[in-house]
Amino acid sequence: MVGAGTGVPGAEGDFELGDPLGRANSEGDYELTAPRDSTDTEGDFALAGPVPAAALPAAALPTETPADPPVHDRSTEPFDAVGQGPAEPATGRPEPARVSDSTSTPPYGVPGPWAPAPPVQHPATAPAPGTAIPAPPPPPAHGTPLTQGTATSGPPKDHDAPAPPEAPRTPSHNSAPAPENPLPPQPSGRTPWQNYDPWAPVAAPLQQTGAGVDTPRRRTRRALLAGALLLALLAGGVGGVVGAYLERSHGGGNLVELPQAAEEPRGRAPDSVAGIAARALPSVVTLHVSGAEESGTGTGFVLDDRGHILTNNHVVEPAGTDGEISVTFHSGDTAKATVVGRDSGYDLAVVEVSGVSGLKPMTLGNSDNVQVGDPVVAIGAPFDLEGTVTSGIISAKERPITAGGGSGGGTDVSYVDALQTDAPINPGNSGGPLLDSRARVVGINSAIRSADDGSGSGTGQAGSIGLGFAIPVNQAKRVAEELINTGKATHPVIGVTLDMDYTGDGARVGTKSSDGGPAVTEGGPGDRAGLEAGDVITEVDSRRIHSGDELIVKTRAHRPGDRLELTLKRDGREKNVSLVLGSSDGA
Repeated sequence: MVGAGTGVPGAEGDFELGDPLGRANSEGDYELTAPRDSTDTEGDFALAGPVPAAALPAAALPTETPADPPVHDRSTEPFDAVGQGPAEPATGRPEPARVSDSTSTPPYGVPGPWAPAPPVQHPATAPAPGTAIPAPPPPPAHGTPLTQGTATSGPPKDHDAPAPPEAPRTPSHNSAPAPENPLPPQPSGRTPWQNYDPWAPVAAPLQQTGAGVDTPRRRTRRALLAGALLLALLAGGVGGVVGAYLERSHGGGNLVELPQAAEEPRGRAPDSVAGIAARALPSVVTLHVSGAEESGTGTGFVLDDRGHILTNNHVVEPAGTDGEISVTFHSGDTAKATVVGRDSGYDLAVVEVSGVSGLKPMTLGNSDNVQVGDPVVAIGAPFDLEGTVTSGIISAKERPITAGGGSGGGTDVSYVDALQTDAPINPGNSGGPLLDSRARVVGINSAIRSADDGSGSGTGQAGSIGLGFAIPVNQAKRVAEELINTGKATHPVIGVTLDMDYTGDGARVGTKSSDGGPAVTEGGPGDRAGLEAGDVITEVDSRRIHSGDELIVKTRAHRPGDRLELTLKRDGREKNVSLVLGSSDGA
């Protein structure tokens, strides 16, 4: 800028600022002293003299007077650093009062090139009320060089136009002079050794630990990244499934995919074979019997929740008195069983398991309601294949059969007025239930007829040929109740001895008993009905019989105390008699 005073034209048409007192300082710069008048001839304001300390604010009082820098002899240099003439020796005048500010540029008269440059620009102190704010200096003209550290102007080195005069300014004693040429702005990235600037923008808010806080923008970015990764994984999985399906269905063009029915509900109609089996199987058990001389496998079913199980006598007979019986339930659980009672004449036995809970008793039907042709289902363990289900129909009713007799004395022969069925029954099915269409027990599978080889040797096929026989449940129920309650069963009797060698049609009364006594027991049911030795009984309750076994079977099908109507022949004449059945122990 151009200072106040009288200028002397230079060689180039510019003006030099002359020394008002005719002297220069040691650095070649000039000091401005207070003129006697308040303003000069040019209208610029003059710097007033020293202000008393009491009139200055506390921030403007000097705290330290910097030492004068060393004097450099530049008499040999034609010009100083700012284009002035040769430097003249410094005078002993005192320096003007200066405000000490470590962050501002030095005042006039103090060397500036090595003064520390401030790292940041601090906001200026607010001016006192009523004080005008100085206007900023105008920008330099194009081509005018700027020199850091001083504002004096001298003869320019270039032949550019002189700088325009400064605009008038209102002095203020409450603020420090702003630097005229601040350093360029510092980059935003800072290192730990740089000066701390409280007004600098913070990159991220800090936690108490000093770590950066997770901002919403960062969280959003991570959420988007996680979503993209999840979408990529999902797309890859779907693509793999689709690719595998296409490869399996159409890969190579040579693969064959056969049509298949869709999955159907597992439930079945209650009266179907599957429905019957589903309801009955939890009540069916498999028995493994072992004794001193033999062992065997059979089937049984649960009678009640007390652990009573009904089966055939010939199934448990091998255990004898000291054998072992093991019961396996449909669930796979096993338990030991003991014999409650058994009867060889009916081929029935009851065993009991203890310490078993959750037993499901089988529902008992009524064998008198069964008709020929009714569908039935047989469940058992043929050849130890437990849980085997077969089905068929009732082939015949009241089929008299005898089984057993292996002991030699004939005391173990069973006489059954059986239900005949074509449902496959094989060894191991004995003692298992024969069920009607409502999963109710109508018979106990007991015997089968094997094919004869025709040689008379008695050997033949051991498997089923479609002729199976079951004890009617009405008879089995009575016997089972007696075995549970008393341990033995009673047999209904007529009180006569039959001639088992008679080959004619019907059952003939013998001439004497097995012990040599009379054939008709005195005082027995037959004696009271008027039967005599040699009578041939041809009908029981109006049903024809053809042998002595059939008469026994028909009699065993009743309870003691039942009344029978008999048709007999005596001396070529028919006669009808009525008798009440007696009782005998089945032991």
